[in-house]
Amino acid sequence: MRQIIGIFDEYTSKENGKNVTRAMKENAKQGFWNGASPPLGYTIVEAERRGQKIKKHLAVEPVEAETVRLIFRLYAEGDTRTGTPPLGIKQLVKWLNSRGYRTKAGGTFGVGPMHHILTNTVYVGRWRYNVRSAKSGERKPTSEIVEIATPILVEQDLFDRVQARLVANNPKVTPPRVVTGPILLTGLAKCAHCGGGMTQRTGTSSTGRVYAYYTCASRGQKGPTACRGNTIRMAFLDDLVLTALKENMFTPERLAELLSAIAARRQERTAAVDRRLASLRSQVMDAEDRLKRLYRGIEEGIVELDDLLRERIVELKADREKAQAAYDHAASQVLPSASIDPERIAAFSKLMRDLPNNGETPARKAYLRALIGAIIVGDKSVKIVGSKEAVRAAILGKPSPLQNVRGLGPEWRTRHDSNV
Repeated sequence: MRQIIGIFDEYTSKENGKNVTRAMKENAKQGFWNGASPPLGYTIVEAERRGQKIKKHLAVEPVEAETVRLIFRLYAEGDTRTGTPPLGIKQLVKWLNSRGYRTKAGGTFGVGPMHHILTNTVYVGRWRYNVRSAKSGERKPTSEIVEIATPILVEQDLFDRVQARLVANNPKVTPPRVVTGPILLTGLAKCAHCGGGMTQRTGTSSTGRVYAYYTCASRGQKGPTACRGNTIRMAFLDDLVLTALKENMFTPERLAELLSAIAARRQERTAAVDRRLASLRSQVMDAEDRLKRLYRGIEEGIVELDDLLRERIVELKADREKAQAAYDHAASQVLPSASIDPERIAAFSKLMRDLPNNGETPARKAYLRALIGAIIVGDKSVKIVGSKEAVRAAILGKPSPLQNVRGLGPEWRTRHDSNV
């Protein structure tokens, strides 16, 4: 009897759990909050009453909301008033704690909670509920995830820039020394002989003066059999690259020329995309017309709805959804106009020409990494490789298209095999 009663108790407990989960999902689908602690920047307010039950939703907490906006701005842009460059997560935590900012519970910020704030979609109006299993922690299927609309605290463009920078600064994508190290061209300087990165090496002259060099890392780690090596004075290469960029790249005339070339190329691509969109749109309309004719025949009694007709309707719906998905994807590839006003070009030119002399090393590295793909150092020449689209994105203040790529140089493939 004890075993039978225990089985019934276990069954009842599981059923109660299912009912509670189902009720909470339905509550979330209706846009109500399920009782968890609200994120930083929000508070819980009563939405309505249903008998004895009080339905709640999120509302903006003005003071905390300003802290959230400050966090996103500091990570993406830095503090323009004081000249502070964009901060990493750890430096951002130190900055906030040293100035008395506190979490929702009144404690100090940490690296993990800060990363959660920067990646939380609740701040752009989408709270995702029922994402993981409470017991196993496994991620649930997309069909079971419920999105709740929330008040927006951060603009979508700023949120996207933060996500792009988080991906670019991921230690698995970019080593931390490349982002925060004191060496200006770390991660950019490449050996022309082997394609490997160049690292710092120091030496002392007979007078006791210490010199710093960029040297081929492959030769330093594997010996001359891996690469015959390449070494260049650090100060000389830094000055050479910055001078070349200021005189040949960041002048208003050169920037305007680059944007004109981008505009011409985009105009050609836009014409091709327009032709694709017209073809896809005709396929969507054709599938919709077929469905409408079938529905009209059923309504007027011309055809009888049987199993074969049901299958045909399902097929037509699938064709329509596929055509619509293809159309939406093609429409998302339409590039905006590349034109830009001369004032913004002049302002960007002035910023980039002044930054090498006045900016701090992290800020200078951030701009160089956003604009330059690689600096190929040879025996008698130095080649600076970059992307015109990256320059345009920087002028417009948008995320660089190179930031989510592991290898920022054009020769990013590790093997020259059948994939070439």
